[in-house]
Amino acid sequence: MESEAAKALTHSTQQEKTALRKRIQADLKAMTPEARAAASIQACALLEQQSVWRDARAILFFAPLAGEPDLWRLVEDSVAAGKLIALPRFSREHQAYVAALIENTHAHINHGEFGIREPHADCAIIELNRLDLMLVPGVAFDLDGRRLGRGKGYYDRLLSKFDGVACGVAFDQQIVPRVPSEAHDARVNCVLTPARWHPVPVSSRF
Repeated sequence: MESEAAKALTHSTQQEKTALRKRIQADLKAMTPEARAAASIQACALLEQQSVWRDARAILFFAPLAGEPDLWRLVEDSVAAGKLIALPRFSREHQAYVAALIENTHAHINHGEFGIREPHADCAIIELNRLDLMLVPGVAFDLDGRRLGRGKGYYDRLLSKFDGVACGVAFDQQIVPRVPSEAHDARVNCVLTPARWHPVPVSSRF
């Protein structure tokens, strides 16, 4: 049974997360559409320079929300290059996301459970252990690989089953000195922003 001290710590951490989400979301709202578009182009170009990107043959992308970097150009380029490309698809049965393959960014995409672009129901699922690289959105990251999500735990569950390179993707405003975290919060192996490529030291992920 959880002790009162543990409950108090959890409550405090949740309050910190809520406050950080509000602050980051305010910062992102201050970005103009033009600034977001330019920053997304920079992030794409920086990712393409990395060996982890060049070596990856199977990649899980994400369909960006309004406040997230847009790497969609790389989805289309990667499909054309013959890489195995997947996107998260929500499973109502399991109330969780799975990775589903796409071969055509127009024919194989629709709007899913939460209005987010995702693969059609007939697109094949790929096991997470077959992926080399997972691109992970978040509200905030720190340079030790901690990630603040939106509070539903969907990516924590994906990351818990993934053994490849998990790359946090964010705007520079989303990098903070330390993300408040709990034991169940998964970390990433590296962080990409428009201005920065940061591999997380192995010692920092434990």
